[in-house]
Formats: sequence, structure tokens, C-alpha cells
Amino acid sequence: MTRLLHQEGYTVTERTVSVYMRHMKLRSIVSKTYRVQTTDSNHDHPIAPNTLNQQFKILKPNSVWVTDITYIPCRGGRLYLASVMDLCTREIVGWRLEDHMETSLISGALQDAYEAKQPEKGLLHHSDRGSQYTSHEYTKQLKAYGMESSMSRRGNCYDNACIESWHSILKKELIYCNPRFKTKEQAYQTLFQYIEFYYNRKRMHGALGYLSPVRFAEQLTRMSIA
Repeated sequence: MTRLLHQEGYTVTERTVSVYMRHMKLRSIVSKTYRVQTTDSNHDHPIAPNTLNQQFKILKPNSVWVTDITYIPCRGGRLYLASVMDLCTREIVGWRLEDHMETSLISGALQDAYEAKQPEKGLLHHSDRGSQYTSHEYTKQLKAYGMESSMSRRGNCYDNACIESWHSILKKELIYCNPRFKTKEQAYQTLFQYIEFYYNRKRMHGALGYLSPVRFAEQLTRMSIA
């Protein structure tokens, strides 16, 4: 919080922020663990090697993307969010929200990311071993885009820690501090505002020198031109 205020031109200490939070009856959000199974790794589809191997420090945008699915509670029925993150800038470059976990969910998120960024061939695409990611349809899509597939080891969430962390942030900062969405349309609009206008453009990230993903990408562009 203090870093964000400093970035906006305010001089304030952590103690001052804590005092104001106490007076305004504000507190940080701590969520209880609640996990819904979103992928099924019990299948006989071919598995790609763990090429990424937890090498999360990437120097070039659009060279490594990581992706995963998470559950979004809704009164109108379960919803699922598929996200694609650029591992260099931590920007969410593509996402889809649907009421199912079929391959078309992740396929649509990847399509949106590809059309938005137009990466060069050879991009490394990392996911878990879920049946959606190992399906013939999705494998064919990766090949058409010229992407190399990398997959986590069985039962090892740390192999895809960055996208897991992003979904955790989303739940703590948005989902758990708001009443459950009434409809898919309401959920979509709220997620759109959070992802596109707050997370990607304003929210500071410790791994990016406390810049937002978009600002960090702009900095990399200026450095490459200089």
C-alpha cells in the first residue's frame, strides 16, 4: 500500500497507513482455503516434458506463457476462468470465463492471447497435465501457433507457481471481498475491470520492481530502443 501511495506522489509511512486503516475499520483480507478441482490428470494423453523447470525469470516478453484454470463462484452456477500470463511481464495476455471446463475454454483464452500479442514461433507454453491441455484439439492449436509445450510434473503445483499465485491474488483481492456474483454477465464485467484496467495497468508487482505489468513492458521497450 505504501509503495502505491509513494508512486502516486504521497509521502506516508506504513505506521500512518495502519493508523488510518484502524480508524476506518479496514483490514487486510485473509481467505480460507477452498479448492475446486479444475483439471483432470488421470488420462492416457501424451505428456510434454517439464521444459520450463521452474525457470521463472524470463528476460523477453512473449517468449514464455503460463496458463491455468480456476473456479469462480456464482449464484447462477459455477464459472471457470482460464488465464494466460506472460511470464516476463506477468501481464494477463488472454482469458476466458465460461460455465464449463471443456477444451474450448482454454482454447479461447489462448486464441485471445495469440491475436493480441502475435508472438514469434518458438514461444514456450507451460501448463499442468490436465486433460484439456493434453487434448488433441489443444495440441493441434499449439502446433498451428508454432508454440512448444511444457508441462508440470505430476502433483507439483510449484512448477506452475506464477499462474497459481495470480489466481490466488484474484481470489483474495476481488472474489472473496465481494458478494457472490449473481450472473455470469456480472462476473465477466467485474473480472474485465479488474484484469484489464487494474491488474495489468495499475497493480504493482514485486517481481517487476514494483511496476505494473504494462508499465514494466513499456520500460523494457524503451530499454530495447535506447
